Amino acid sequence: MGTVPGFGDVVKATDGGESSVLLSRFGRRFAAVVRVAIFGPVAVIGLLRATDEHVTSTALVVGCAAVWSAVYVWWLLRRTDLWGAGVDAAVMALVCLSIFWTDAAEHENIGWIRLLVSFACVTYQWYTPLAYGIAATAVAAGTLLAVVLRSDAAANVVHAAIWVLAIATLSRVAWLLVEQGARSADRLARDAENARRAHQVAAAVRADERELVNALHDTAATTLLMVGGGEVRAGNDWLAPRARRDLEMLRAYGEQVGSHADLVQFLGAEVEAVNRLPVHLSTPSDLLVPYRVGRALADAAREAMNNAVRHARAQEITVRLSGGPARLRLDVADDGAGFIPEQVPATRRGLRDCISGRLAAIGGTATVTSRLGEGTLVRLEWHGG
Repeated sequence: MGTVPGFGDVVKATDGGESSVLLSRFGRRFAAVVRVAIFGPVAVIGLLRATDEHVTSTALVVGCAAVWSAVYVWWLLRRTDLWGAGVDAAVMALVCLSIFWTDAAEHENIGWIRLLVSFACVTYQWYTPLAYGIAATAVAAGTLLAVVLRSDAAANVVHAAIWVLAIATLSRVAWLLVEQGARSADRLARDAENARRAHQVAAAVRADERELVNALHDTAATTLLMVGGGEVRAGNDWLAPRARRDLEMLRAYGEQVGSHADLVQFLGAEVEAVNRLPVHLSTPSDLLVPYRVGRALADAAREAMNNAVRHARAQEITVRLSGGPARLRLDVADDGAGFIPEQVPATRRGLRDCISGRLAAIGGTATVTSRLGEGTLVRLEWHGG
């Protein structure tokens, strides 16, 4: 749309919606098609009905009208201002006045002029504002009616000239109804877009709330449950560093330091916090990924390690990172008691939200493989595409 000169004028002339803009463009193009389609037959009628002594003058009028019609069609297809409609109305008025020069009224050769003016007045209504369309029609059709009355033409010719005004009015009424439909479509589209944006905002808010709940679940809630359940004795050296780390993570919730982050560094911090069990960490020297992706993978790995500590009675954990920035895999395995994933209650958030939910949010997948007495493997996969 940006390639059409003056296209902004069309937008200002409508409600600015897509349907209204497309309708305005359609009106101009269809007006051009109508002028091209009717001018040839109308010109032939005028030339065939001209008397021998007025063939030359009639041909000159037809030729001038043809040259202008070519310019007019170009203007309809390439421009969006309104000067062309005004000039066309003036040209139609001059064609009507040529009746006195060619004696068209006396020789009943007004028909081709009436047809040309009729179609012009009808098509003005398709792309001009109401006041402009009325003015252009008044100039063209009014001149035709005045010339017909002045030339003492037959009654049927006068009635036909009056009908030009009538059909132009009907054309405007029909177009106003179509425009109203386009505006209604634009309003519905705007309402739908507003509803879609509101839904997206609400979804984003819910996602933030879920992530906050997940962060609380993985940090402070887990630590408190371990203390409350007697898994950590008073004065345990593990508790104070763990509590400080939980507090730091909650303070940093939602922050993004740069556009990318080192996943290896994130995993190292998580493994260091799990100091109640031996954790074997196997990773590249570094692996830069988008911050959000790195944070989600590290948080999901932390939840898997927390589960191994709290529920699996594992003796050791293995964390293995492989792949690169475009495609990676992160395995968290333990040698604990194992469980049956299908039997985990729906009310438990760990696997559903803190692991699978986090990976789904970044376009990744989480697979949990476990059997009773055989440990658990949590496989996290993500690719940049």
